[in-house]
Amino acid sequence: MFSNAIVRTPCKNMVSGITTSTLGSPNYDLAIVQHERYIATLESCGVSVTVLDKEEDYPDSTFVEDTALITPECAILTNPGALSRKGEVDSIRDALAEHYSELEEIKAPGTLDAGDVMMVANHYYIGLSARTNPEGAKQLIAILEAHGLSGSTVAMGSILHLKTGLSYLENNSLIIASGFLQEAQFKSFDQISIPDEESYAANAIWVNSKVIVAAGFPTSQAAIELAGHETLALNMSEFQKLDGGLSCLSLRF
Repeated sequence: MFSNAIVRTPCKNMVSGITTSTLGSPNYDLAIVQHERYIATLESCGVSVTVLDKEEDYPDSTFVEDTALITPECAILTNPGALSRKGEVDSIRDALAEHYSELEEIKAPGTLDAGDVMMVANHYYIGLSARTNPEGAKQLIAILEAHGLSGSTVAMGSILHLKTGLSYLENNSLIIASGFLQEAQFKSFDQISIPDEESYAANAIWVNSKVIVAAGFPTSQAAIELAGHETLALNMSEFQKLDGGLSCLSLRF
């Protein structure tokens, strides 16, 4: 169960964020409205939300998930793979220091975005992507093992982050995009397959027995509900334009 979350208000400069999307530039005012609804939804699930100030120097800074991995045993500051995002870690360090007396850290030449890390009980799947390199994964696994946890790597294609295509919903339930269906590591899960035309819906978050999903993907939402999950749908259009999903916008612990 989650009791806390950390989010960051989108900055006006988010329109200059990193993206491969062809959906156009985000509408900042609408992004603020969507972000406020995201916070309200987390709170409705029983989570206390800490809202950090916007950082205009870092266009992608609202996507706080990539800057830290929080486990039941420790918090780990990452070294983001995009050069323009490395400075985001400093303020996250300060926010996490309110909750953790010691922080682990991924160091260069290792790079790691926590959007590439999926927690399943005491095991962590780590996607090797353009943002997370083998050295970063190696460091993370060593940190996890030092705290009685474990990790393994997952080969990836052109997908941005591991959790762009996978979302674990507890109790062995896994949302999975088509690109991961043949991956041996995920065969034992109860898979909820997402159709290619709704691939954005593969990123969802389990929060205290509810699943927050992106609105506008009815086939995927129905499949998640058929698997026994109560869903809460949020419009994520302005964050989708920046390759951002539901999990990207918060650190939950």
